[in-house]
Amino acid sequence: MANFLNSVDERTQLAGTNKLEILLFSLGKDPKTGREEAFGINVFKVREVMRVPEIVHAPDMPPGVEGMVSLRGHTLPVIDLARFCDIEREEEPQILVITEYNRTQQGFLVHSVDQILRINWDEVKAPPGMMAHRHGGLVTAVTELQDNRLVMILDVEKVLDETTGRTSDPMIYEDIEKVSRPATVFYADDSSVARKQIERTLDTMGVRHMGATNGKEAWEKLQQLADEAESSGQSLADRVDVILTDIEMPEMDGYVLTKQINADSRMKSVPVIMHSSLSSTTNEDRGKAVGATDYVPKFQPKELADTLTPYLSEERVAGTG
Repeated sequence: MANFLNSVDERTQLAGTNKLEILLFSLGKDPKTGREEAFGINVFKVREVMRVPEIVHAPDMPPGVEGMVSLRGHTLPVIDLARFCDIEREEEPQILVITEYNRTQQGFLVHSVDQILRINWDEVKAPPGMMAHRHGGLVTAVTELQDNRLVMILDVEKVLDETTGRTSDPMIYEDIEKVSRPATVFYADDSSVARKQIERTLDTMGVRHMGATNGKEAWEKLQQLADEAESSGQSLADRVDVILTDIEMPEMDGYVLTKQINADSRMKSVPVIMHSSLSSTTNEDRGKAVGATDYVPKFQPKELADTLTPYLSEERVAGTG
């Protein structure tokens, strides 16, 4: 199964090409419908694929957490994705997918893995309204295979939020200071959990904000803002102090969005900060290669605020006069 994750160096070259690779997997055949739906996860977040090892069960586990496994000296939580997605299955899961988000690792129980598929982000769409509410509202994007099957890409950030409860803890917003002047941040993120946390962080900082749910929508809104500013004899930097973008988004990813911002003379003076749960330093390096000014991990409100503050301070404005 390790062959699934070969050629990582080659995958890093996808940054800025609006392409991604997803690991296709199944959560089991639904006994009610007899169908086996296809799900996907970004390969960049997958560290290992293995047969399910011995799981240590313990009382008082959060909903959906099956137990813990010991892997090379580290203890990881094991999350049963089928239970989260409210899927009844006929067989027990056979595969454990080890993933990394925001510098933490966890295992996802799945029924089987299929293949790694390389696709364009513009082939990944926001789910239709009815589908968005399926599986507990966990479907954040969909794409269609050549055999006409739909692949549902899960909002894993929402899974982890509901498992750990970390992002809903009000304590994580303590010690965030307000900025010293009026400021505006434009952000783009397809995860509802991430958007809520971004907005709460910016509200705590006393910062105005505007948002988009994917890179394509963000690009269209930024162009409109730049047009409006230009017609008033201003630049986009007069209206937006910082652009904060996720990397993984339907239709246009954060790498391509950043490249297009830096290629537009009306926008390139606005700092672009990448905000992602992709933990690898390679992703940070790739972000800077396409013109990102800074990089900050998701679900760390204090770290997000500390990263944004220098770009929103009066001292920086005076220094760039």
